[in-house]
Amino acid sequence: MPKTAASADSLHGFEPYHEVKGEEYMNEKQQAHFRNLLLAWKAELMAEVDRTVSHMKDEAANFPDPADRASQEEEFSLELRTRDRERKLIKKIDATLELIDQEDYGYCEACGVEIGIRRLEARPTATLCVDCKTLAEIKERQISG
Repeated sequence: MPKTAASADSLHGFEPYHEVKGEEYMNEKQQAHFRNLLLAWKAELMAEVDRTVSHMKDEAANFPDPADRASQEEEFSLELRTRDRERKLIKKIDATLELIDQEDYGYCEACGVEIGIRRLEARPTATLCVDCKTLAEIKERQISG
């Protein structure tokens, strides 16, 4: 499963899932693959949080020059915004892991069809099939103008 060096076609250090002809969709092997992928992704995000905390502690300084202080605050602000997006992603990962536990993972929330292995590898937290996601995006564009 995990690789030592990530290749261009690996996901978070995992090789893409290779389907076997006639294999049942979202069988135990597929669920285990996606569970491991999601846990590895979550671990990467959590490591980034730890790095941010230590970076901000180590780099925090009270610069006498207002321009230097402003630069540092802007850098910290960008970093914190990124971590906030990652915090939301961690919540989505946890919700997705819960779907795997309930054996509801891999099926569209809107219409119930299979989302598909390749789409889930591209976006493991996907909850809509391509068609439903496309419709949702069209509706969103129509509403927002």
